[in-house]
Amino acid sequence: MEQSMIRDISLADEGLQRIRWVEKFMPVLGELKKDFVANQIFQGKTIVMSIHLEAKTAYLALMLKEAGAHVIVTGSNPLSTQDPIAAGLVKKGIIVYAWHNCTNEEYDIFLNKALDHKPNIIIDDGGDLVHLLHTTRKDAQVHLIGGAEETTTGVHRLKILAKKGDLQIPMIAVNDSYCKYLFDNRYGTGQSAWDGIIRSTNITITGKTVVVAGYGWCGKGVSMRAKGLGAHVIVTEVDPIKAIEAVFDGFDVMPMEKAAEKGDIFLTVTGDIDIITKKHFLRMKDGAICANAGHFDCEVNRKDLEKICTSHYEARKNIEAYVMPSGKIVYLLAEGRLVNLASGDGHPAEIMDLSFALQAQAVSYLCQNGQNLQNKVYVLPEELDKEVAEIKLRSMGYEIDQLTEEQKNYLGLE
Repeated sequence: MEQSMIRDISLADEGLQRIRWVEKFMPVLGELKKDFVANQIFQGKTIVMSIHLEAKTAYLALMLKEAGAHVIVTGSNPLSTQDPIAAGLVKKGIIVYAWHNCTNEEYDIFLNKALDHKPNIIIDDGGDLVHLLHTTRKDAQVHLIGGAEETTTGVHRLKILAKKGDLQIPMIAVNDSYCKYLFDNRYGTGQSAWDGIIRSTNITITGKTVVVAGYGWCGKGVSMRAKGLGAHVIVTEVDPIKAIEAVFDGFDVMPMEKAAEKGDIFLTVTGDIDIITKKHFLRMKDGAICANAGHFDCEVNRKDLEKICTSHYEARKNIEAYVMPSGKIVYLLAEGRLVNLASGDGHPAEIMDLSFALQAQAVSYLCQNGQNLQNKVYVLPEELDKEVAEIKLRSMGYEIDQLTEEQKNYLGLE
């Protein structure tokens, strides 16, 4: 059970070099690490992580290990695992079950092998670990205190379980902390999605018409960055309030069926299924590019593309070209998976510094309080969220005001 499953251990030095690079840009996690390691706060705890396996994730895993935990790492998406990072972690003594471009069957094997370690705490990204723990791997709950969820899609899945009364473990929705969704979802996805698209295509965004599906925090981020890159932005939405916000932010708003005829680049960030389907593909311009930055590869319906195309071929690494019956070509990036991780390095280190500091806080909170928590979805206490923000501000050289006692009394805070 202790044997890792990775692609190539000879890549370890390259992976460790990448990890050392991001460490320099993650001062909040570094500050928490000092205290956590000094006090060995995770001593004796087994932590299973299923998060996109790249350098920032690796730094979090190493920090948990140095603070006393037995850490097992697997990926949360077949295309987002970076083999040098997996090898680097193994060289540092962490058990890893993951390799890039694994099959769905291999992905399931990796998740199950991770759960064979009977964790005390899980860190999930998208909810696949939680799903197994509630279906075929209930045996792995035996020592489980609770877990933390990283992303919007996973939180949605948790809340559905909780609403049905089926959630069997306490879970912290790290994604719902202000320092996560305000920065990771908006600025992280906003930058990394376009990084992945530009790397894959090597085309300009300036002058293009970009269609963004969904105007949540991720949608706000990618729309803002597209505008900054010189694109004309169209937003599609189902929520009238978010649609008005998009209009007030300076973007066009229309249904996807109309936008399909206008877009040069389509980017989905809804967390829902079938956002772009057959009826949309058939309306698209010749050369339209589709990409997804939602967690699962269900937003751009690839099965529809494969059914209606007359042929398809690899146009460029990570880009599949589908020839429509009309002769027009529609391109799909990264198989419709997370374009920022399947075609890039994911969010910038400075952004993941905040998100993974919150994950570390969540693990600490579970260690201290997990036995007293009910089987519900929790948000981290506000003081832990603010502590992360305060450390980040100090690391950037900023100071803020403090309320006087009179001000606190006026606001009813005392």
